[in-house]
Amino acid sequence: MYTFNDKTVLVTGGSRGIGKAIVKAFAANGANVVINYVSSEKAATELVEEIINLGGRAMAIQADVSVFQDAEKLVEQTIAAYGKIDVLINNSGITKDNLMLRMTEDDFDRVIDVNLKGTWNMCKNITRHFLKNRAGSIINITSVVGLIGNAGQANYVASKAGVIGLTKTLAKEFGSRNIRVNAVAPGFIETEMTRNLAEEVKQQYLGQIPLGRFGNTEDIANTCMFLASEQANYITGQVISVNGGMI
Repeated sequence: MYTFNDKTVLVTGGSRGIGKAIVKAFAANGANVVINYVSSEKAATELVEEIINLGGRAMAIQADVSVFQDAEKLVEQTIAAYGKIDVLINNSGITKDNLMLRMTEDDFDRVIDVNLKGTWNMCKNITRHFLKNRAGSIINITSVVGLIGNAGQANYVASKAGVIGLTKTLAKEFGSRNIRVNAVAPGFIETEMTRNLAEEVKQQYLGQIPLGRFGNTEDIANTCMFLASEQANYITGQVISVNGGMI
């Protein structure tokens, strides 16, 4: 359905879970993909090998996006390898859940640093490249809880709500230069992290979803491909919720 031949797609946090599905989807549709990781070198290397064995083009780059200089290096190395970047997908994210009364300042700061500041770092460092090319697509992965809140996740929710505000602001700042900025807000998606939840917790969430099932990582990847494609060239500043009707 989509063709990304000669396009370069950079995915932060691309070695596992939702990021891995996004990487595989773009690679399968012709893109050069760059897989950013922090510590999952083995997973990132295996994913690169899998894509290359299938005839695709991929590379992995280690960088902590919460560090401004790392984000700068990530952008520079991607451009050095492929000549340009067409799509940036900010998927890196962590959780350190706890009720507000028990949450430490460090837990709050670390989640904000990775999820929100990391997204800002990447957008800041890629802006000059996109402005020079007068083209580019940024897709920020936020969360359904950034729209509705969630007990025990004050840090995570604040970070994801912040990503939504950043998305809408950058869409207004960069729209005149043909740079589109959108966000995808996943609901309950089956990943390694969610599979470890207690069964009663899963059933509680399932009862809130009209479609009666959890989403899969491909649901998010497909949405990202649409937003990055020419079919979405009049869409910017939007938050696409992929949650089975949960909200």
